[in-house]
Amino acid sequence: MERFDVIIVGAGLAGLAAAYTLAGEGVEVVVLERGDYPGAKNVSGGRLYLNPVRDLFPGLWDEAPLERAIVREGATLMARNRSFTFHYTGGELRNGKPQSCSILRSKFDRWFSGRAEERGAMILAKTLVTDLVRENGKVCGVVAGGDELRADVVIACDGVLSLLPEKAGLRAPGLSRDYAVGIKEVIRLEPGVISDRFTVGDGEGAAHLFAGDITRGLFGGGFLYTNRDSLSLGLVVSIGDMAKEAAAGDAPALFDAFKARPEVEPLIRGGQTVEYGAHVIPEGGYRALSGLCGDGLLVAGDSAGFALNLGFTVRGMEYALASGYYAAKTVIAARKAGRFDATVLAAYRQSLEESFVLKDFRTFKDTPRVLANPHLFGHYPELIGNLLRDLYTVPAGPKSPVFTTLRRHLTLSELWTMLLDAKEVAKI
Repeated sequence: MERFDVIIVGAGLAGLAAAYTLAGEGVEVVVLERGDYPGAKNVSGGRLYLNPVRDLFPGLWDEAPLERAIVREGATLMARNRSFTFHYTGGELRNGKPQSCSILRSKFDRWFSGRAEERGAMILAKTLVTDLVRENGKVCGVVAGGDELRADVVIACDGVLSLLPEKAGLRAPGLSRDYAVGIKEVIRLEPGVISDRFTVGDGEGAAHLFAGDITRGLFGGGFLYTNRDSLSLGLVVSIGDMAKEAAAGDAPALFDAFKARPEVEPLIRGGQTVEYGAHVIPEGGYRALSGLCGDGLLVAGDSAGFALNLGFTVRGMEYALASGYYAAKTVIAARKAGRFDATVLAAYRQSLEESFVLKDFRTFKDTPRVLANPHLFGHYPELIGNLLRDLYTVPAGPKSPVFTTLRRHLTLSELWTMLLDAKEVAKI
């Protein structure tokens, strides 16, 4: 029977961050990854915010295979036949170290796993974990490939669909409203074409979010990130909403329609799709987080639900890295104490409470409920689109005064609805 100090399930960002940190302290750690190699099954997002985790992994980012530093932000609100777009760029995005970078996870995860192995971590790919091993109610290992592997602590980092927290009694089965399906393509384009098309310099990149008619009134939106020689284009839609609104069409059909929109098609024109995939994303926020620790078990990354959609930003990768780091630090302290029960491992949650991770989740605990307002994805895009249409239209005859145009669209009833919605938005 194989025995290790720590077993980590999943070689995503959380698992690799934990392995990298543990191995750096001389802890014997093995990472079990069901894919052919770390990153083989990862098709997620494409943007990593560096500032929150820069100091947790000193020196790592100078050599990491990041794509482009994001210096241009954009968003498009889409009605059926029109849209409103804005862009933002500021000196703080270009001066000094980048605030965020685009990233190709298949490339980055494979590189990060190599750095963890250089420190002494063992990574076993093509290994599926199917259950936990318990003794006297305490988790003491896992079942992988029919064999039992033992350890003082198991860290579950195997993604949003992980069953290990459920098996350990740390959470109930998930609700469809707390998850979304994300579809993404990586589209190859020449680096010069990307720089010219998105008005950025060499090594610089753009990030753009889309919301409105593209999800047919369902909770969700689209994203586009520029990589060195490709674009990451994706669409995210609430699984709960799709289950209730079958008439909206399936997610692949929505994605194809999104790509054909006149706001999107010119941005990807001439590109070649080199990767296509879909995955489930945790969207429940603070109220849907898993229990984080039990006797002999810690939960990190997407397995815990650490992803946060704020509407104007979508974050998850830095939470995965940080949670893996703090899980590792908790294990290191537990080894010194010689105990691995839930009371000792509860220091993990305390570390997250004191860090940006759970502070962010508490601050934005109402965001999932506020963003689920259907007005945000159907009514307001049409309202703003129609208002701008009338403002910009020059008729054959005399043009109405601006105030008359505004009053026609912003009726008392409309303003009252906007006030009520604004009160909810103010909670985030």
